[in-house]
Amino acid sequence: MKSFIGHHEVATDADYLELALGTPLELWLGEEGESAEERAARLDAARDILADDPELIDSVSRIAAEAIETHAPVLFPSLSRLPRPARSTGRTTTASKAVAA
Repeated sequence: MKSFIGHHEVATDADYLELALGTPLELWLGEEGESAEERAARLDAARDILADDPELIDSVSRIAAEAIETHAPVLFPSLSRLPRPARSTGRTTTASKAVAA
């Protein structure tokens, strides 16, 4: 089965990301063997794009967070052995009320 976003065929995960961001991944990740001058030019272009489209910052941040969450056990194997903090219930404890006061 083929997947499409608009008129664009999506064949790989990278295709999904590029279409979601509207920019090539190399703009954000760089390319192997790029010189310091090429890197500086790429980062300048990325800053210009973010300045022109402030909503893109949210998209890039969301996609990066989702990728890290999905691949964290592979990327950070030592972190998977750490105890996870308890989720907040939204209630304030007596200790945190005292600190806030």
